[in-house]
Amino acid sequence: MEFNTKHPSLWHWWVSGLLLLATMLNYMDRQTLANLSVRITQEFELNQEQYGTIEFVFGIGFAIGSLCFGAIADKVSVRLLYPVVLIGWSAVGLATGMTNGYPSMLACRALLGFFESGHWPCALIVTQRILSSGDRVMGNSVLQSGASLGAIFTPLIIRAMVGDNTAEGAWRFPFYVIGALGVVWMGLWFISIPKGELGRTPSIASESINHKSLLQRIGESLTWLVEFIADRRFWALAAMVISINTSWQLIRAWLPKFLQEGRSYSEKESLYFNSAYYVATDVGCILAGVAGMWLVKRGLSSHQAKLRVFACCAILAALTNVAAWLPAGWPLLGILLLVGAGCLGLFPCYYSFTQELSTQHMGKLTGLLSAFGWFVSSFTQPLFGKLADQLGSFDLGLMFVGWSPLIGLLVFMLLWRTKGVSH
Repeated sequence: MEFNTKHPSLWHWWVSGLLLLATMLNYMDRQTLANLSVRITQEFELNQEQYGTIEFVFGIGFAIGSLCFGAIADKVSVRLLYPVVLIGWSAVGLATGMTNGYPSMLACRALLGFFESGHWPCALIVTQRILSSGDRVMGNSVLQSGASLGAIFTPLIIRAMVGDNTAEGAWRFPFYVIGALGVVWMGLWFISIPKGELGRTPSIASESINHKSLLQRIGESLTWLVEFIADRRFWALAAMVISINTSWQLIRAWLPKFLQEGRSYSEKESLYFNSAYYVATDVGCILAGVAGMWLVKRGLSSHQAKLRVFACCAILAALTNVAAWLPAGWPLLGILLLVGAGCLGLFPCYYSFTQELSTQHMGKLTGLLSAFGWFVSSFTQPLFGKLADQLGSFDLGLMFVGWSPLIGLLVFMLLWRTKGVSH
């Protein structure tokens, strides 16, 4: 599918900015729990493994939602679907502030993961439709950088609202405020996207099925799945998304606890560093996009450029092996900033690889791959917590996390072929 050329360039990047804001809200709702995890686990009397299980159900909900919304996004108007999923996760984020114990927290996190998963197939369909192939790495970097911005603002908002208030339930108010912000984004979206834009994929929207039997329709509807499974590049992407999701999500969920309970930083110090950490991830994400464009201009193919950027980011992520040995202090914090830059810089490369594989079934592809990534990586959350309970330390788990992207890159290079099925 050719990208949209009827709007001026400024409109394309304005819409990319809306995607950044949506990603920002996605991570604000997600990161509120992580930043308040010490308070919440103490108030609900949870151990590390139980906290890991809370993150586990979030991931499983995300995996299930990825399959559902990935298929839906190819068949309905993204202009309408996108605000539906965003309001869905915002409402659940608000409801999280009303939880009264472990079971209700589990339910809210599972639903939050389910609705948040709809963001990615919708957003990637939008960048594929409105941006040229050469601009997509940068567009995907802008999209993904919203994760950093949301994570930057969240600890600052929490600090402003909660401060040093140690009263029971003081952690609830940020969930209410952050959850309510989705209404603002929905208004901007409908103002910016005219009716008729971002409708169903044309080949699907125009398909005539009136004279086909049910079995024929089912068989044709699953053709894309058979083709993906038969394509080695799909499995290369599956290995890649599992590896990068494992490193990013474990650090996202456990960094506040590592700082406060593992290195004895105060909540105030942890919140401020978490904000700085996600500044570094945002810088890393944007630099990954800039580096990819620069390497292409220097004569490398788009594929080669993405591989080199991914490899550099994976090496930075592996610095968790250094951080695990360092005591509290500036060297530790500096290494963690480099780790963050590398971990998020991996994602725009991965997104651009997926856009090489499919156009007609982009929503299904990203949904299926996201389900793989979340389903497998989610099982590492309670394992990480169990290891921390047994050892009384987060250090060994942190070391293992860093190797994940390099392993994913190795598998990707073994499986990927530049020529294959084009859907």
